[in-house]
Amino acid sequence: MTRALLLVDLQNDFCAGGALAVAGGDSTVDIANTLIDWCKGRGDAVVASQDWHPANHGSFASQQNVEPYAEGLLDGLPQTFWPDHCVQNSDGAALHPLLQANAIDAVFHKGENPAIDSYSAFFDNGHRQKTQLDDWLRHHNVNELIVMGLATDYCVKFTVLDALTLGYDVNVITDGCRGVNLHAQDSAQAFMDMSAAGATLYTLADWQETHA
Repeated sequence: MTRALLLVDLQNDFCAGGALAVAGGDSTVDIANTLIDWCKGRGDAVVASQDWHPANHGSFASQQNVEPYAEGLLDGLPQTFWPDHCVQNSDGAALHPLLQANAIDAVFHKGENPAIDSYSAFFDNGHRQKTQLDDWLRHHNVNELIVMGLATDYCVKFTVLDALTLGYDVNVITDGCRGVNLHAQDSAQAFMDMSAAGATLYTLADWQETHA
């Protein structure tokens, strides 16, 4: 095994009706399921990350007595303060019900430390602690990733940048991602940043055609 599909935060709170719903978030699930089937048919691993915040997480606007999406500092790092979302063991934190979760080999939680946010599936935002994802991938001899999920301009972007820094070959399925877009071009800029750092961008159709 040398390749894995990494599904970033395909959780209810980032989809329609969720606390931090991303426009079109639900549309990524069909693409995820198609890729799960594609990868499983080729012996590739399938892993997922899951935002997993304690109810008192410092990135929540409610904990800071500020309006959602206000900007500030958390533990010395620039921080957007979000609506409460993906609280541990809540329905909002659960993976999307239509996702083929039974085909996922391992799920990695992030954002558990209330003092610091964690966009990347590999590290917190200050690179002070790692999740178990990198160790798991190396143990299973994975050196290439297919990445998609939510949201393009935050958790997908920082997951991809960290994966590249860690030495993985990274492919991003662009139509399997949707962004928050607090500013209109945030997702487009995120894709440019990922590409500039060394990721290869594909649509699902392009990926299937070039890897038939």
